[in-house]
Amino acid sequence: MKRIFAVLLAALMLSSLLAVTVSADGDLLAQIRERGTIIIGLEGDWAPWSFVDENDELTGFDVEVARAIAAKLGVEVQFIPGEWDGLFAGMDAGRYDIVINGVEVTPERTEKYDFTDPYAYIRTALIVRGDNESIKTFDDLKGKKTANSIASTYMNLAEDYGATCYGVDTLDETLTMVLQGRVDATLNAIVSYTDYMAQHPDANLKVAATTEDASNVAIPMRKGEETASLMEAINVAIAQLREEGVIAELSLKYFGEDISK
Repeated sequence: MKRIFAVLLAALMLSSLLAVTVSADGDLLAQIRERGTIIIGLEGDWAPWSFVDENDELTGFDVEVARAIAAKLGVEVQFIPGEWDGLFAGMDAGRYDIVINGVEVTPERTEKYDFTDPYAYIRTALIVRGDNESIKTFDDLKGKKTANSIASTYMNLAEDYGATCYGVDTLDETLTMVLQGRVDATLNAIVSYTDYMAQHPDANLKVAATTEDASNVAIPMRKGEETASLMEAINVAIAQLREEGVIAELSLKYFGEDISK
């Protein structure tokens, strides 16, 4: 009888262990904590969100926010830089767990991805050459040429206003095309433009208009039960970092203003 009981107890314990394993396998947060690292996709060349500094170190607002969130989760962080138009595909394929790249929340994106609570808010700037007097509002983009990252919020907005859009990889490329007259305008985060002008004060560029409403910047992840606990944990981390003033401090450090509210 004791032997039978022992066998049954062992079977029960094995069953419970398997159940935990299966549960962990289907839970992204559990997987992240088991490996001890959260893998994050970002561009790495979109200052001041993420960029390589003079010491060849990856840094920027999103980089430091990501590290702060990882610390709250109790794990290390691994960054995988890539071009904007491949970031979501990389997350879909499981190359990384989440994307932290100044991603604006849009109805189209929320159809496919779940988003955390916002950690920043930004307005979009319509940027033209300093001597351009033909574009003063977003409506003036109709029939004009713009350059932006492929499939970005900015490209979509320009197309909505009737512009012909050319896809490029970096902010520097888009602004160079504007300066050279190869396109009429580009759209980007006003804070990114401000940072660029701080680095290139003599650039013949100006902001013709900005969006009235600020966009929510949040962290996208794959939809489903797999990411539910990770979503909850990151939202808790964002709330704590906001309460502690960390996000506001990083905003001031990289943008010169608080974009956390």
